[in-house]
Amino acid sequence: MYSKFSRHATCAVALLIAACSALPWRNEPVGEEVNVAFVMKNNLLYVSSAAIDGLQGRFLIGSSAPRTILDNHFAQTLDRTNSNTLQLNQRQSLRMVPLFADLHGIADAIIGADVWGNHAVTLDYRAGLLTFQRDGIHPDGMRLFHYGDEPMVDVVVDGRTIQAIVDTTSPDTLVLPRLGGPGGRRTVRVQIAGSEFGNVDVGLGDVSAVRLGNRLLSRFLVTIDYGKHEVGLWRDPRM
Repeated sequence: MYSKFSRHATCAVALLIAACSALPWRNEPVGEEVNVAFVMKNNLLYVSSAAIDGLQGRFLIGSSAPRTILDNHFAQTLDRTNSNTLQLNQRQSLRMVPLFADLHGIADAIIGADVWGNHAVTLDYRAGLLTFQRDGIHPDGMRLFHYGDEPMVDVVVDGRTIQAIVDTTSPDTLVLPRLGGPGGRRTVRVQIAGSEFGNVDVGLGDVSAVRLGNRLLSRFLVTIDYGKHEVGLWRDPRM
């Protein structure tokens, strides 16, 4: 069945999408890259060294979330009267205007696209590094995909090309809409960015679009350029 982690994470992202507005931090100056460590737990990505308003916690990376969301309990310790900031390190802080919800103990926050503004983020699953890139995507050797509202890539499922949301809050391989049918699991043949994965066990859930999760995303170096609305995938031979 579609896991508890997947259900709650998907609900949180749905809330963010419903309340989405234009990203507020535009035309920021170009500067150096910033690396931030993350750890994998229950096949989810948690930033392990960042802080929100000086307070560290369990912060999920939400690649498809347009707005950052703070857990209600964690938010009680923060000052809601001012714009909150995410401190990547001692020198680099990014502004955000978060939403608030019950994250059911999964995380203290889901870091959304509003934090990154019009810049790019690269996820290196093997090294456990998130790289914030003010100068945008570095496309060398990558398969590029342009998207509209949410980061998406083309995925070939049983010979049919469909668009899938790049969802780092999903610990699964793929989650397909069950379209009124029963939930559960099924096996499909999957190809992504020219890489053949053969028969893959995927989930069927209450989602409106196909969602590509960490079990397959982790086979790639993933870059999302939120300014250019591009996703770059490079098949990582180390994985």
